[in-house]
Amino acid sequence: MIQENLRNIAIIAHVDHGKTTLVDQMLKQSGAFRANQQVAERVMDSGDIERERGITILAKNCSCVYEGVKINIVDTPGHADFGGEVERVLKMVNGVLLLVDAAEGCMPQTRFVLQKALQQNLSLVIAVNKIDRPDARIKEVIDEILELLMDLGATDEQLDSPMVFCSGRNGTASYDWTHPEEGTDLKPLFDTILKYVQPPEGEPDQPLQMLVSSVDYNDFVGRMGVGRVQNGVIKVGSAVQVCDWHNPDVHMTGRITKLFDFKANGREPIEQASAGDIVAFAGLPDISIGNTLCDPGKVQPLPFVKINDPTVEMTFSVNDSPFAGKEGKYVTSRQIRDRLFRELLKDVALKVE
Repeated sequence: MIQENLRNIAIIAHVDHGKTTLVDQMLKQSGAFRANQQVAERVMDSGDIERERGITILAKNCSCVYEGVKINIVDTPGHADFGGEVERVLKMVNGVLLLVDAAEGCMPQTRFVLQKALQQNLSLVIAVNKIDRPDARIKEVIDEILELLMDLGATDEQLDSPMVFCSGRNGTASYDWTHPEEGTDLKPLFDTILKYVQPPEGEPDQPLQMLVSSVDYNDFVGRMGVGRVQNGVIKVGSAVQVCDWHNPDVHMTGRITKLFDFKANGREPIEQASAGDIVAFAGLPDISIGNTLCDPGKVQPLPFVKINDPTVEMTFSVNDSPFAGKEGKYVTSRQIRDRLFRELLKDVALKVE
């Protein structure tokens, strides 16, 4: 069954090409915030490092509703270093929004994530952003995008992907790059997403199947899994069995204690979710990436691509400098160890030995 009232998309862009700013405008124009609500800048950048440097490390989710259709938006990291994050995110979505700076053009980090998306044959919508820049060279950038798609072995259908020309800062979009001033809002972008991104498919009447594509940690509810419900319905209080495609020995049983939907700038508790929905759940402390939640009566794991190994290795040794123990807030290696193991709870691309 096709869920026509849903669209799941991921945003692909190089660092500082304006994807987080564009998402802010999409949320505002779709009415995701109340009139009297405090609107946070850069909704998708949640970590301190991310806000400070304007980069995305961990994938975040939010959603908006446009003309009765719920659009789940997932922000992907723009670095090859965070490949573990990228591959997991693309398993949750049916389409990608490729965002390219109208002045800088296609960059190496755009190439990496786009290649992963094309390999999974996802629907593609191309947005040329920052068309209001004085040094914008829109025509040349269009040619660069097409050359990149050909280099990556895109199909004829992917080469014919629709293009929209945007200004994230002004919150406008246009179909015609020669007359960008015609754009008054982001309606062309919303309409293109609804028209060209495939709605998710799934059977709500079938037994539950949900692939865990990401994990998070919360001090109140503990470890949480995030993923898209493939088939069936997941409910608070329902019993589930956990299995794994790559490790058939994994068999855990548990009960869903909390279920969360993604809204504009946070999570909202819900009682149930059905096929096609992207949700977070709590109640299974040992849940991990690649696990499948199943109905106890029919255990059938979903296939999952293994995560890339880490690309950077660091060794922490004892500080034997003359300033040892005299500088910094934390001065013992135990503090580093605790922090690394805390990060390990929600970042599975990290390995600590």
